[in-house]
Amino acid sequence: MVVSYQGCRVVCRVGSSILSWYHSTPHNDFSNLRPDQSVTDSIPCYISSDDTDRSSPSLTVGSAVGSIREIFAKIKAIDAKHGKFDFVLCAGDFFGPLKEGAGESGSLAPLKCYIMQGDHPLPERVIEKFAKTGGELCQDVFLLAGKSGIITTAHGLRIACIGGLYDPDIYSAAETAPGFTSPYFSSQTMDRFLSNTLSKTTAQNQNYKSLAAIRDAASSSQLIDVLISNVWPASISQFSSAPLPPIDLASVTASPLDEAFRRTKPRYHFCAGGGQPPMFWEREPFVWDGEEGRVSRFVSLGAFGGEPTTGKKQRWFYAFSIAPMTSSSVPVARPVNATKNPFTEIARPPKRPVDESEVENFIWGSVEQASKRSRIEPGKPPPGYKCRRCDSTEHFISECPERTKPPEGYICKICSIPGHLVRDCPTRDAVGDTGGRKPREGYVCRACGSDAHYLDDCPVANQRPSGGDRFGNRGGRPDECWFCLSNPSLAKHLIVSIGGECYVTLAKGQIIPPDSAAVPGGGHVLIIPISHHPTYSTIPPDFAPPIMQETDKYKSALRAIYGKHSTVPVFFEVGRLSAKGGHAHVQAVPIPLELKDKVEAAFINEGRLQGIDFEEDPDAALEMCTGGRQSYFRVDLPDGRKMVHLMKDNVPFSIQFGRQVLVSLLNMPDRLDWKICMLSEEEDKAEAQAFKGAFAPFDPSA
Repeated sequence: MVVSYQGCRVVCRVGSSILSWYHSTPHNDFSNLRPDQSVTDSIPCYISSDDTDRSSPSLTVGSAVGSIREIFAKIKAIDAKHGKFDFVLCAGDFFGPLKEGAGESGSLAPLKCYIMQGDHPLPERVIEKFAKTGGELCQDVFLLAGKSGIITTAHGLRIACIGGLYDPDIYSAAETAPGFTSPYFSSQTMDRFLSNTLSKTTAQNQNYKSLAAIRDAASSSQLIDVLISNVWPASISQFSSAPLPPIDLASVTASPLDEAFRRTKPRYHFCAGGGQPPMFWEREPFVWDGEEGRVSRFVSLGAFGGEPTTGKKQRWFYAFSIAPMTSSSVPVARPVNATKNPFTEIARPPKRPVDESEVENFIWGSVEQASKRSRIEPGKPPPGYKCRRCDSTEHFISECPERTKPPEGYICKICSIPGHLVRDCPTRDAVGDTGGRKPREGYVCRACGSDAHYLDDCPVANQRPSGGDRFGNRGGRPDECWFCLSNPSLAKHLIVSIGGECYVTLAKGQIIPPDSAAVPGGGHVLIIPISHHPTYSTIPPDFAPPIMQETDKYKSALRAIYGKHSTVPVFFEVGRLSAKGGHAHVQAVPIPLELKDKVEAAFINEGRLQGIDFEEDPDAALEMCTGGRQSYFRVDLPDGRKMVHLMKDNVPFSIQFGRQVLVSLLNMPDRLDWKICMLSEEEDKAEAQAFKGAFAPFDPSA
């Protein structure tokens, strides 16, 4: 089994039985069930498959909360009565605050069990075991990479998880994806989850020695079959008439999951965080337009373990049967109880009922109405509700006085001091020496070397050149720019050619791994003007001609060397104007010949998902940008045609958009983050020499 975790591919060595999950034993328990047929309350709802030979009868259970021996015994009994199941998914806290003696020897899993991280940090010994094995904690128990993981079963079912808790401040403020010792997930966790959904995991370890092998190991679709998470998507209850349990929705929902749901469209989503204690809730199914009638179902499960509660025990397990969708699959009929899709349609807020006691009668003035309806005042939480922070039954978690207390082991990302959350950091609003925010400890402005202000607030970085041009003509920017040759920190060992107006350097963290690239040294390079200008459009008319001419010469030379190695170039430039400036450069990436006709569609399709459109007349659009009047994104296609996007103030644009499109086209999602693709300086030097030697016959500066 291969698991995608935080952009890396981790191989688990498991017994051969896990590679043959679906046994030859016929599953007669499922063959007679109609689609969406409800069985008895003691048996969950099953969805029959059109192809029973490829269908996977599966079981999902709620949080064990450390009661591992007990839940294994229950799973064994359920499997004996209603199975046989291929595997069991354990949502939420499997370990929780581990009970004394729970999960020790003798607690053998009756089925292949796939677990995730829930409300609590994982136990230290579990983390150590995961580090050694890559996922197999013990016989038949596998950790789905904690907060962001995806596997593909032997039958092609794609199962993904998003673990941990959601806190808006931590989600947006964390600089890296929190690890196993933190109960929270961050924006980096979500980015890596979406990146990992483009990975096609297999059951065998592969040594990727060619670009073709890398492409074969990736998926062209982000669609998944089953998602398990610890919190609900924020929009999931829209358009549903199923009675909600008495829970505080604000404490169990996470808005970032909405985008993840829209992108991956899971057919089943199982959740374990439905309140405290967790409540069972099953939503009506809904359909995705344009996906061959793809149907999604959401189920939030009660907990198996945890502290005893009063009242009826919440349903904590759910069995279902699912087959992978292929091109030959028969489209599923729209369920009779399907609702509008809560992720593609916007719900109108209900009209506020008129409180007649507040309205003055037009004719008779202020009189009390006989049919007066009193306003409903907010009250205490419903019976059975318990605050997740302090276990109080007197208030919701959003009103908890201990909500400001950080979890055990938490360290503030701003001041690196424990004892408070990021939002409560006493230095959060501290002012630097120039009036802006004071930087976190260890930050150094790369323009002037000060530790008392950010680069955005640096007077050196934002100074205007003597000629008054705010875009920074020659001599108008500091030597500390990342791409200026005068910068002592410049990675000069990556430079492969220096001309009169421009130089060419290998990119840090190239898109294509150099050891599997067709072009020696990798071939992903940057063409950079020697003089400092934020974008090519801001180069003054008297300096522009020689810079543009040499840039075109380098582009022609790159076409020649790429062509010699059966590849073609894609050039792109992010011409974004900003207060902190930048340094103009064009990226060149070699792609296989067979993909050259797919580049345009790749940019259009990915752009459509992000609200990025391209101009019908690219030359006219570039003319509009002359003199720094407009930010833009430009692509030079392999056939020489151009694509231009004019950036808009109200539409965000990622500087990694070009890279994102190409890694998707090349089916190499693990290469999305350039920082995790970086090599050591010695390896960089070797690749630079390899490319420099191959480029020498074509180098216009030679």
